[in-house]
Amino acid sequence: MDQWTPLAAGRSPRTYAPGQMIYLQGTQADQFYYILSGTVKCFLSSAEGDERTLTLHRSGDLIGEAAFFDRQPRVSSAVAVSRCVLVSIDRPWLESVFAQHPDLAVSMLEYLARTVRLLSAHVDGAFLRADQRVARYLLSLSPLPDGRLHCTHEEIGSSVGVSRVTVSRVLGELERRGLLRTGYRTVQFLDRIGLEDMLRES
Repeated sequence: MDQWTPLAAGRSPRTYAPGQMIYLQGTQADQFYYILSGTVKCFLSSAEGDERTLTLHRSGDLIGEAAFFDRQPRVSSAVAVSRCVLVSIDRPWLESVFAQHPDLAVSMLEYLARTVRLLSAHVDGAFLRADQRVARYLLSLSPLPDGRLHCTHEEIGSSVGVSRVTVSRVLGELERRGLLRTGYRTVQFLDRIGLEDMLRES
């Protein structure tokens, strides 16, 4: 069972169509969201209108929780990639859930720590080679039940700041080295430790 199920108990979910915005960068975070189904893209926007994908979230993930907890404006935007069903969580409801499920508070802290780690990775990613950026992004994804990662070359490139051609070249090289196997919109690790070791190379 998904650990966040208590957050949705008795709440009315909302459906978002593909391309529909869920929240905007710079707005006040009075609530965060629990994804019941679908895929959500979180991204940064520059003053010039450029976009940088942070990550893709899927069923079972939380989004918008960092700004909600620190009570500061949102640092990113979120948009539905596919048809999504989400539950919004405000402060009174969260306090009620924590009162009934106090162990969930620790899980929430762990989730927040992973969010901070993800944002930190985007800050120092500029100092990594292209293959290291791709490897680290893949290692950050949550696998499907069969162990594969669902991602396209465009999504990877947008997330790490390299072109689709570069992503294709990097994945091809990693596959030749026996570190992973690529498929249609999927990647499967063959040597996760080898990929992690690659991140420590200078």
